[in-house]
Amino acid sequence: MVVPVGADLAEPYVELSYVDAVRERRRRPLLDCVTARFEDAPAVRPFRWSRGERHFSGWYWAATTGQHVGFESWLERDRLVLMDFDPGVVGIASQPFWLHWHDGERERRHAPDYFVRRTDGSAVVVDVRADERIGSRDAEAFGVTRLACGQAGWGFERVGVPEAVLLANVRWLSRYRHPRCLRGTVQDQLREAFAAPVPLMAGADAAGDRLGTLPALFHLLWLQELVAEGLAVELLGPSTVVRLAGGGDR
Repeated sequence: MVVPVGADLAEPYVELSYVDAVRERRRRPLLDCVTARFEDAPAVRPFRWSRGERHFSGWYWAATTGQHVGFESWLERDRLVLMDFDPGVVGIASQPFWLHWHDGERERRHAPDYFVRRTDGSAVVVDVRADERIGSRDAEAFGVTRLACGQAGWGFERVGVPEAVLLANVRWLSRYRHPRCLRGTVQDQLREAFAAPVPLMAGADAAGDRLGTLPALFHLLWLQELVAEGLAVELLGPSTVVRLAGGGDR
């Protein structure tokens, strides 16, 4: 990597390589890429499945974008589900670019796990790694990524294992994330049933037959048009108190 004349060497000089909209590979200085829509970018490396591999790769259909997003571990998949549940997120891409920098001896590169676009237009780069699995080289890569994101005006998060109860609840709701779960007029009946806080199953029964109301109820909880109390501290159950978002007694 050749550092341009006039570059500020107080911070690492970083370049990005990525695949553009016409599937051409590009490599440009970081500061030339700050307005790029990396939430729409394809992954810079393939997701592979091989017998005997310790990691687990796959594709997750994100309700946020209506598209599949790749992951390379259960932990990445779990974080992806939580980001999909976040109403502040409007775009997600996995491994949208390589960061290139020089560590003083040789060129290094790192592909962050996710690029996230938020409703206010801001961007966040996310790396997923459990605390106990961060080695010295990982720490260096995350440190350079944080500095690079600061230069670009992006946020950066290195996240680990999520809180177990919240994850269990969100994973359950994610089964009902597809719009097909919301049929007919049942949503209006559910909104009426939960206009005031009531237990989950009592409200589902008040809205109609459970076979029709429960999938729609869980979809509205996924959309957070209905809100379940204690989602982060207690598993969803028949007695979980549910209310219409923005209404009811608190």
